[in-house]
Amino acid sequence: MRAYERLLRYTNYPAASDGTSSSCPSTPEQLDFARALVEEMLGLGIADAHVDEHGYVYGTLPANIPNWEGPVIGFIAHMDTVRDVPYQNIKARVVENYDGGEILLNAEENTVLSPAEFPVLRDYVGKDLVVTDGTTLLGADNRAGIAEILTMAEILLTDESIKHGTIKIAFTPDEEIGRGANRFAVEQFGADFAYTVDGGAFGEVEYETFNAATARIIIKGRNIHPGTAKNKMKNASLTAMEFDSLLPRVERPEHTEGYEGFYHLIAMEGSVEAASLTYIIRDHDAELFQARKERVKRIAQWLNDIHGEGTVTVELEDSYYNMHEQIKPHWHLIDTAYEAVREVGGVPHSIPVRGGTDGARLSFMGLPCPNLGTGSHNHHSTLEFACVQAMDDCVAALVKIAEKYGQRGLE
Repeated sequence: MRAYERLLRYTNYPAASDGTSSSCPSTPEQLDFARALVEEMLGLGIADAHVDEHGYVYGTLPANIPNWEGPVIGFIAHMDTVRDVPYQNIKARVVENYDGGEILLNAEENTVLSPAEFPVLRDYVGKDLVVTDGTTLLGADNRAGIAEILTMAEILLTDESIKHGTIKIAFTPDEEIGRGANRFAVEQFGADFAYTVDGGAFGEVEYETFNAATARIIIKGRNIHPGTAKNKMKNASLTAMEFDSLLPRVERPEHTEGYEGFYHLIAMEGSVEAASLTYIIRDHDAELFQARKERVKRIAQWLNDIHGEGTVTVELEDSYYNMHEQIKPHWHLIDTAYEAVREVGGVPHSIPVRGGTDGARLSFMGLPCPNLGTGSHNHHSTLEFACVQAMDDCVAALVKIAEKYGQRGLE
């Protein structure tokens, strides 16, 4: 079975994570998907495939090299999708032999996937594209990665001529809400190194992520009848607006790229009596990341000086850190991935990840874990798409990586 065929099948599982839930996995649909993946893995011959009590799926491909004692490599993807874009009743289809023009996804809503807006489409002229009807996401983030890992596994299990060492596979829940690595059993997983397969274009080899934090701003007001409010009312919603106005407008996600960090307001609610703002704070540079958090604190103190101590409270929580420092001592991971991509006809390239992966957390948990592309684009969007042939190339690269680490054990 080809990877895109698996991706199409996985669209039947509406397994979005839910940040408001405290359970793990955060939604029962993820557990349903996990069980289906275990069944598929067992059918492929991954005898130890299982899902644990937290919804993490694990499995092993034993080495097919006699007396093999080399490094154990792992491949990881996540099962959940985001839920802030419609994720149920996905109607995916394949656009064959893409001609380079606009793709009409939904005539009724006039939803169009256009190379004028997304120039990357021009890279896929003559290829086949997996798209939706323009009303839901596709879920290639990260089901494309799952599909490619299991297609790799099927190839290795059926072709004894491809020699490889022990390979570990894992699929995590709740990555999209920042909890994918929370209960990952690194020691029991048993890999020396791993790759997450959770990127964009084929050929991406990513080893730099943001440093990330969440800031919750809690604002206390005082409600008085507006007819007698002079010098008495403290409008918490207006103070919230003041707070946001003191952050630089040009340092929002919609105005940044590359190594530029940002403040991103993701939720707000308020009344006269109380208000709250929730931001995610991101920067690749550790010093700039710390400076961003300090700026949030200074704004809060400045507003407290004006409106009274205790008016504004800041709750800051770090989420993950730039994994670059953890990858540098194990640069063979990057060199090996570059070699694999080249050998299957691709052009390897590295860009700073403007987000995070499970690999960022896992790298700090003792499992160095760069990220690889999946041949998909426009994640978290109703305009999400994947390229059939690029997914095949990703599978070929994974097979090459597995083969190369097998050769390391023979050296």
